[in-house]
Amino acid sequence: MARAAGTRFASDIPPRLDRLPWSPWHWRVVVALGITWMLDGLEVTLVGAIGPALTEPGTLHLTTAQIGGGATAYLLGAVVGALVFGRLTDLFGRKRLFLVTLAVYLTATLASGLSFDFTSFAVCRFVTGAGIGGEYSAVNSAVDELIPARVRGHADLAINSTYWLGTVVGALLAFGLLGALPPDVGWRCVFVLGAALGASVLLLRRHVPESPRWLLLHGRDDEAETIMRAIEGEVRAADPDQATWPPPAPPVALEAKGRVTFAAIARVLLRHHRRRTWLGLSLMIAQAFAYNGVFFTYALVLNKLYGVPSGRIGLYLIPFGLGNLAGPILLGSLFDRVGRRAMIAATYLTSGGLIALTGFGMTRGWFDATTQTAMWCGVFFVASAAASSAYLTVSELFPVELRGMAIALFFAVGTGAGGVAAPALFGALLERGDRAGVFVGYLVGAALMVAAGGVAAAIGVPAERRSLEAINALPPGTT
Repeated sequence: MARAAGTRFASDIPPRLDRLPWSPWHWRVVVALGITWMLDGLEVTLVGAIGPALTEPGTLHLTTAQIGGGATAYLLGAVVGALVFGRLTDLFGRKRLFLVTLAVYLTATLASGLSFDFTSFAVCRFVTGAGIGGEYSAVNSAVDELIPARVRGHADLAINSTYWLGTVVGALLAFGLLGALPPDVGWRCVFVLGAALGASVLLLRRHVPESPRWLLLHGRDDEAETIMRAIEGEVRAADPDQATWPPPAPPVALEAKGRVTFAAIARVLLRHHRRRTWLGLSLMIAQAFAYNGVFFTYALVLNKLYGVPSGRIGLYLIPFGLGNLAGPILLGSLFDRVGRRAMIAATYLTSGGLIALTGFGMTRGWFDATTQTAMWCGVFFVASAAASSAYLTVSELFPVELRGMAIALFFAVGTGAGGVAAPALFGALLERGDRAGVFVGYLVGAALMVAAGGVAAAIGVPAERRSLEAINALPPGTT
């Protein structure tokens, strides 16, 4: 029987989820849901790598500014998709929405390969972005609610790093197809293969359960218990010696929330957890501007400032992606062991300084295309861990019943303020072919990263190894 909204009760399901040893079941969840980040990286890389090819007369014949406009359309779509699907994932559940958003992404990506002018291309990129934005809300919510608390930081950062696995795959696809096929055919095939990759995980996702935490907060205790027992059964089959499992924690006090109003969401974000809101906004805006400014336009930098042919740009994006992939994986455990506050502040401050230094070296002519790429690999080894920690922060610091919408709002504001403006600004600066102008853009990104690092040092929350329920129980203003 479903509980009525407002009913207070105790449940042992959250502690049971957190005590589970890592198992093949967790790996399946990570692969099925973590594909979101890989798909986003794939999209960004494909469009970035084929950008120069799309300016050629035999293709869509876009201008450099229109390439930047296409990137902006994608990010605007991500903002809208996050807000719409974020609300729906809190209302109707994580599972239902992460199936819908993946379907939206696949359809729009395939349609991107059929574009015939700038308008059709921009519309397809907008809808593709909407699917990815919705994915972030539904998937981030589900992942954090299913992963044990003691490894949540490392797991989240590693999952987020698969964005860069997507960039490597995208770079290989772009290099292979643009090099082997005529430009007017190769760029279309790139999108078709990207959609095929995403389609391969649809069946796997069908076997990921609904979040028991979401079910509890919507009064559906019996369904939550049934799913919890099924999860424990799968984990037990792989690790039958329960004596080695972490000891169970006591049941936690919960309240059935039902549908949460926008007024309630506003109270939580703007009054009850105002400091956490400032923290999340600072981290999201800074990383969005720095990353999108550098990465969305890097293929154009290589082409216009270093003379790299469009067909070879993918070769330079591969090591860039590998450096970004390695950072969160190798540094991720420190976010659980050393702590969120220290590691988030350190990675943001270090990233800001390195971005400024690398941009300055570019203006002074210290680098060629190879050494410039090597420098960015080092910079984003650290910056990738910082950016991943922003998503971790906004997904674990707010109550389960409004987590999807909270993630959506932070993603939307961060992307809107930092991500939408950055590609357009850098694209305009590149039109001038002026390295000093591009450096100004890099400095803005560096300054935002340093400022966010300062905010994290001042008001970061000690969320490491705590359950989601314990984090939410911390008094407002806890640092």
